[in-house]
Amino acid sequence: MSKVSIACIALLNGKILVAHRNPTGQMGGRWEFPGGKVEPGETDKEAVIREINEEFGINVEVGEKIAEASFVHNEENVLLHAYRIFVPHDGIEKKYILTEHTEYNWIPIEDVLKLNFVDSDLLLYPKVKSYVLEELKK
Repeated sequence: MSKVSIACIALLNGKILVAHRNPTGQMGGRWEFPGGKVEPGETDKEAVIREINEEFGINVEVGEKIAEASFVHNEENVLLHAYRIFVPHDGIEKKYILTEHTEYNWIPIEDVLKLNFVDSDLLLYPKVKSYVLEELKK
């Protein structure tokens, strides 16, 4: 049975939210789309709400699933689902409260490839980029 993780895609003013992981752990010090593991008995959307609240101290609305990928991590199959989220504010004037990251930033989607991004999120990148570019046309 595969584990399920979620990645959260927040868009604001034409930019996407990315976060820089704390320097510990296997993916420490790398950039990512915020998110985490889906706990047993939890839906993807419940996990999105919990993870963003735990990692950023905000409550979000969850939109549609926009991408998915699968990979192997520590000899376990993982399904990664990316969801659009809607944040209550940009975290600039009123800072997000970080617990798993050292910083966050709003960047153009093309700039993701300029960062040292976690491999699993890069699997989502082509579909996320297409989604973001379509949203920007609206």
